[in-house]
Amino acid sequence: MSFLLGLTGSIGMGKSTTAGLFKAEGVPVWDADAVVHKLYQRGGAAVAPLSKIFTTAIQDGAVDRLKLRQLLKDNPGQIKALEDIVHPLTAADRADFIAEHADAPVLLFDIPLLFEIRADLWLDAVTVVTAAPDVQRARVMARAGMDDALFQQLLQRQIPDAEKRARADYIIETTSIDAARARVQQILQQITGEADA
Repeated sequence: MSFLLGLTGSIGMGKSTTAGLFKAEGVPVWDADAVVHKLYQRGGAAVAPLSKIFTTAIQDGAVDRLKLRQLLKDNPGQIKALEDIVHPLTAADRADFIAEHADAPVLLFDIPLLFEIRADLWLDAVTVVTAAPDVQRARVMARAGMDDALFQQLLQRQIPDAEKRARADYIIETTSIDAARARVQQILQQITGEADA
């Protein structure tokens, strides 16, 4: 049975880069954002149900993420309606991933809102990525469609970095890629060592 390792961290902390480091070590990675992107594409399972609530966010048979983000920024109360549609679809995809990689010693689950959706309850351990606040802000503000108001709104939806670190089984500082890679290798050695014990 695979060891289920969660990966999370606040926006701009380096989750995607760190997930890539785990993948480079041979760990299969389930990326919640990539799954949502697939669900939002033309023909994706989320398009039809979302079109009933977020009509103006549907363009050419797909969900326009920037338009959806703006709708949610203007109407934060609709976030739950979005989650009620998307979360069950992502859960089904995740179950398929676990079954497909049942022989892997470790599976990584890159989930931005891991603690917020209580995924820590079904994971074996959680890794939190972190960086200094000024590094985080610079990374986030460099993204397309981002402004300070949206950044603050996203931060408010997330558990603070300090609390995530306090709840983590493992922490990875993402300021240096070499240090992050070494920490990933150390975590995997600890997990596989524990699994072998």
